[in-house]
Amino acid sequence: MFLKSFFDENLAQNSYMVGCQKTGEALVIDPARDIQPYLETANKNALRITKVTETHIHADFLSGSRELANETGGALYLSSEGDEEWKYNFVKNLNHKWLKDGDYFHVGNVRLDVLHTPGHTPESLSFLLTDKGGKAPVPMGIFTGDFVFVGDVGRPDLLEKSIGASGTAEQGARAMFQSLSRFKELPDFIQVWPGHGAGSACGKSLGAVPSSTVGYEKITNWALTIGDENQFVTTLIDGQPEPPSYFRVMKKFNKEGPDLLPLDGSLDRIKPEEILYGEYTIIDTRSKEKFAYGHIEGSLNIPVNKSFANWSGWLLDYHQDITLVADDQKVDDIIRTLQSIGFDRTVGYIESTDVDNITDLEIYKNITVKELEDTLKREDYVIIDVRNQSEWEEGHMDQAVHIMLGTLPNRLDEIPKGKKVIVHCKSGGRSAIAASILQANGFKEVINVTGGYDAWKRYMETIK
Repeated sequence: MFLKSFFDENLAQNSYMVGCQKTGEALVIDPARDIQPYLETANKNALRITKVTETHIHADFLSGSRELANETGGALYLSSEGDEEWKYNFVKNLNHKWLKDGDYFHVGNVRLDVLHTPGHTPESLSFLLTDKGGKAPVPMGIFTGDFVFVGDVGRPDLLEKSIGASGTAEQGARAMFQSLSRFKELPDFIQVWPGHGAGSACGKSLGAVPSSTVGYEKITNWALTIGDENQFVTTLIDGQPEPPSYFRVMKKFNKEGPDLLPLDGSLDRIKPEEILYGEYTIIDTRSKEKFAYGHIEGSLNIPVNKSFANWSGWLLDYHQDITLVADDQKVDDIIRTLQSIGFDRTVGYIESTDVDNITDLEIYKNITVKELEDTLKREDYVIIDVRNQSEWEEGHMDQAVHIMLGTLPNRLDEIPKGKKVIVHCKSGGRSAIAASILQANGFKEVINVTGGYDAWKRYMETIK
């Protein structure tokens, strides 16, 4: 048997390839939209991808199932569980098979048993793997998707928070409780291969370890240690992070079928002066320090790091063309990351160093927490705290207004006009993005607090 995991650190997302070396067949589970790693792995190991499957309709990334099936001719094996609202709609003219609880299928001599494990979503499936080619008398592991993670379980509130399906959070939580009861009946030695790791917004406390076992999760996973259903429901729903706004779009795209990627994915480099006059959103991917020192008026600063996909999903418009300010060697990776969450309308870029050739650049000021204290004594400012709700509740400046970063573009009218604006977050990263949003929307006198609330808290303790 062949087994390989693939991890996309931009989305904290796991996908898997299972193969039978005797027959040369392979299955890909929960593929990302960039299918090249699967094709290369199959080719390297003399395997043919004959089947493609998903654990559920994903909300946090654009699935590569349609792309992979189109490229390889592999059959799609997809859930037929849940209500009619959450069925795959794009498979009519594709080779496919519907899966329900109790079904099983083979990849060569490897058997996959289908378990319906609702909770995160109504149609959620898990796949129990048994290596029949190795004459194994028991299953080896289970692909849990967004059902069970290392140290956590899938959040049940996305349908309610993302698309307004009232009451589905509690329904999902109660379904999760029942699914976990079934999970607990599995042998302790069963390996657990989850769909996400730490950094995903599909849960609230995911572990960074890539895999686990049923027995270990029974002991250490908080969700498997609560025996009372009502207590479990309350605990599961409470404290879930704000779901990025693009989750709603991903659900729709993955249900109806994502577009196939264009054959030519290259991007044209444009002249610096050309970027000033187009009808598009300019995304400056340089560091917050370089952006603050000088940037194109109206551009948004989303630096390339592990949070790039998340904040792009929160802040960008699917109906607008995009141009980039980026280093040449990073452009292809940036394009793939944007495409992984459905942004296919990137039309060009300028090299980062070309910004220096543009006149009339904007700047914004960074100040320390000591300078912040002095500034507040002298002048009239509004302070915007762009951290998450849970961070705000743990402590905040008395005079601050709370507007979480992802919601800022839609809440600009809550910021008093005619005042200078100070923004802060936990350490200065998210507030730098906020500063770019504010300047792009006409709030020109913006100041970012270096070190954020953490530095402010430490400073206030020293002067008591």
